[in-house]
Amino acid sequence: MAKILVDGVQLEYDVSGPENGAPILLIMGFGTQMTAWPEEFHQMLRDGGLRVIRFDNRDVGLSQKWDGVIPDIKAVQNARSAGAKPPIPYSLDDMARDAAGLLDGLGIESAHIAGASMGGMIAQLVALNHPEKARSLISIFSTTGDRALPPSSPEAQAALTSRPPSTDREAIIAHALATRRAYASTRFAYDEERIAASVGAGYDRSYYPEGTLRHWAAIIAAPPRSERLKGLRLPSLVLHGSADMLIRPEAGRHTAACIEGAMYHEIPGWGHDMPLDVIPELKAYILPFVIGVEQRRTV
Repeated sequence: MAKILVDGVQLEYDVSGPENGAPILLIMGFGTQMTAWPEEFHQMLRDGGLRVIRFDNRDVGLSQKWDGVIPDIKAVQNARSAGAKPPIPYSLDDMARDAAGLLDGLGIESAHIAGASMGGMIAQLVALNHPEKARSLISIFSTTGDRALPPSSPEAQAALTSRPPSTDREAIIAHALATRRAYASTRFAYDEERIAASVGAGYDRSYYPEGTLRHWAAIIAAPPRSERLKGLRLPSLVLHGSADMLIRPEAGRHTAACIEGAMYHEIPGWGHDMPLDVIPELKAYILPFVIGVEQRRTV
């Protein structure tokens, strides 16, 4: 892993896979480090011949932090409701600029842009705001932000926003194990050992809950992307799970419906997580899609 300065923002990133492979940029979600992408998912992409770029979004992991800048979430909500400019330290558009700037800094002309959850929102904005950088869009259990879409289940919302009883490593792991069940897959095993290891590794690498407040403010402040996506002319793949209680499957269907020609696949029993057993199904959709886009680019 290495660091790069992108428009004054220091980002931690990693590049792997064949040097001549088609580049794919992975954008992770709300308050989550790039290391949360399962290594098996990462390896699947590399084995498929792709050059994989992943990075820590600003304010998470080992990328630059906005220490001490605490947004007033209520004020952000009120400003959005009033149609005023929300008081936020940065926006999802700024985070999309980070992603596009990373590709520029690495000398990558364009890439397949893949994002999960909040990362999918950012990926959509890379495609919209920086179209020259996007070969395709892959939106994974994400949303357009349309206000009419069904909200998270009460249990999933509580799981996302609840706080652990302390900041001890063991308490953080126990809290994650207890809360993530609310939006986990129903068809795939809830692997507590693997989840605990992943959360513990993330804690050891960089435990920084303050950054999630600013991520949350950026999500709340972001205007819906529905109308803009209707004008997007880019190969797009939308993946969602039927059991996702955090960002419900209606959001995935709506995302695909907004993008002309988008491919949509809804995986039965998949929630808002990345269990190992779902990776073969993701492979069956992602690799043929990317290969197809690459083949059309060379014709």
